[in-house]
Amino acid sequence: MNNREYRKAILISTVIILLAFLIGTMLLDIKAGVILLLSGAALLAVFVFYTNMRYRHIANLNDYLVRVLSGAEAPEIGSQEEGELSILRTNIYKAATMLKAQNEQLANDKTQLAAALADISHQLKTPLTSMMVMNDLLMDETDEVKREELLRTQSAQLDRMNWLIQTLLKLSKLDAGTIVLKREDVRVSDLIKEAVKPFLVQMDVKNIICRQDISEQIVSCDRNWTIEALQNIIKNCIEHMDDGGTLRITTDESHLFGRITIRDNGCGIPAEDLPHIFERFYKGKNAGKDSVGIGLALSKSILEGEHGEITAESTEGVGTSFSIRIYKTII
Repeated sequence: MNNREYRKAILISTVIILLAFLIGTMLLDIKAGVILLLSGAALLAVFVFYTNMRYRHIANLNDYLVRVLSGAEAPEIGSQEEGELSILRTNIYKAATMLKAQNEQLANDKTQLAAALADISHQLKTPLTSMMVMNDLLMDETDEVKREELLRTQSAQLDRMNWLIQTLLKLSKLDAGTIVLKREDVRVSDLIKEAVKPFLVQMDVKNIICRQDISEQIVSCDRNWTIEALQNIIKNCIEHMDDGGTLRITTDESHLFGRITIRDNGCGIPAEDLPHIFERFYKGKNAGKDSVGIGLALSKSILEGEHGEITAESTEGVGTSFSIRIYKTII
């Protein structure tokens, strides 16, 4: 009875019933007036009963929402009745479940962000500390040969920091969706040629042979970003190969996609590390001392952003094979 409209409806119904009783008594007889009065009272009682029931359901839904908003567990609403209230009840449960999932995702994102910031801080702190020490040594060093050696080492640390920062920025932009991957028809042979080019000197120094069996297939992708993804994979392979190793790059295709396979005969990846190699900042047992653990993660983000796929197979002591699918059209 706290609802104003509810009280007004009962009052108006009561007045109408009394008027019907009076009019029926005057125009007919007292018996007709009583029948009208009892019929009206019965209808009013039915109305009050079902209206009160609806208000109880609404009050229960309100209590449910209050519990959800206070952070309590949202129990499942098990009613299978039909009608507007049942639909509202179901939608409220769906909304509460969605809000709970979003809150859990936000909490998980905060945890991952904190861990990522800690990893980034550690990765930047190591070369920065090394450079500070070398800078102090340079100030006191008089031997030109040692000064040149310290400068070369410092330059290498700067290059490492620059690569790390640039890669982190690229990952952040991909995550934020601020990078639009533009699709165009590109020859796979052109992608591989550009991807291998920066490593020719390094492979020559390590006596690594690059064997290629490449077709002239055409795929749809963002040329520059796909080259970036391939370069990170090639870089990872070269870093895990001994001098005199062999890097094989082959291609094949189907009606839907072009596939690039990059295979090395390096140290391989342990079975326990293989499921995690595309995770950010993950460094397996065979990772190099300068490994950061974001190159393969960036490759995966780029390729998946193009609706492509990347998988890896490896046998420890034998080598690793990366399989990249680049679809000819968006599927």
